[in-house]
Amino acid sequence: MFTITKEFHFSASHVLDRLPAWHPCARMHGHNYIVVLELSAADSELIPPGFVRDYRDLDSFKKWMDDTLDHRHLNEAMGGGISPTAENLAKWIFDKWREDVPELSAVKVSETPKTWAIYRPPS
Repeated sequence: MFTITKEFHFSASHVLDRLPAWHPCARMHGHNYIVVLELSAADSELIPPGFVRDYRDLDSFKKWMDDTLDHRHLNEAMGGGISPTAENLAKWIFDKWREDVPELSAVKVSETPKTWAIYRPPS
């Protein structure tokens, strides 16, 4: 199995309203997010010249992310009803992009330099 990754960056605000009022993340705040798309393919699934997928094919994801998430309020951008945690954001992105990028095997989201959430669907 081959795996490739590509990293993207955006800035956005959110409120985690299911937390107690005293919790700092219950107030509106922002992060400089990092999103990593992981794509996988078996040796027999590589496309010429030997790619899982051409990295340039992910330009449409970058445009979507810039238009949909960058400098937005994630509570609104994600459509409401979904708590915009890093975990939920990773799954939300995966679900939105799995059809367009069938090789997508995981989405990683970082809110801070020391924290990561990864969504990988069950096998």
